[in-house]
Amino acid sequence: MVPEPSEPGRDCPLCPRLAAFRAGSRGTHPDWFNAPVPSFGPLSARLLIVGLAPGLRGANRTGRPFTGDYAGILLYTTLLASGFASGTYGAEPDDGLALEDCRITNAVRCVPPENRPLPAEEAACNGFLAAEMAAMPNLRFVLALGVVSHKAVLRARGLPMSRPAFAHGALHPMGRLTLADSYHVSRYNTSTKRLTEAMFVGVIETIAQELRGEAALSG
Repeated sequence: MVPEPSEPGRDCPLCPRLAAFRAGSRGTHPDWFNAPVPSFGPLSARLLIVGLAPGLRGANRTGRPFTGDYAGILLYTTLLASGFASGTYGAEPDDGLALEDCRITNAVRCVPPENRPLPAEEAACNGFLAAEMAAMPNLRFVLALGVVSHKAVLRARGLPMSRPAFAHGALHPMGRLTLADSYHVSRYNTSTKRLTEAMFVGVIETIAQELRGEAALSG
């Protein structure tokens, strides 16, 4: 059995600004999760998806990445269609949705004001991502949703954060691991057509095809 990686505690103090914002949300919405959001999916997965940070009314409320806000609709609908998830996405953590050969986490585990973490907060949280990746023995692909997540993966791998550069749809081989890039599935990106459903489906399908090809070769 693969041991769980280290996770930030419920009252993680590493980022004072985020801790203060979290405390304020607990006072305003005591029934919300209001804590560092844990990863979702099996550690045995070959695909790890890295988002930016929990949404205030999404994962910060529900306690599951990309659950309860607009971004989760495109993400989980696509994962269901491509075989990386099973069940039904009901936008709540008890909807019965399960991830298949896929795990989801965030570069920053706590909700930031205005959905914008500071560089120091990205750095402070990076050790958890590094531990996450190290605890996944079968990891083959990491999909970074946006530039911040792309840089977080490079930092976690001990690589310069400027190389390779982020580019939607790009695949960056890193030995046994491949870093894939996509624009974030945020409402803003989809509303402005920076990211269309077809564009995101294409990225996920490329990864799925690569993994299917590897499975066929090894079989």
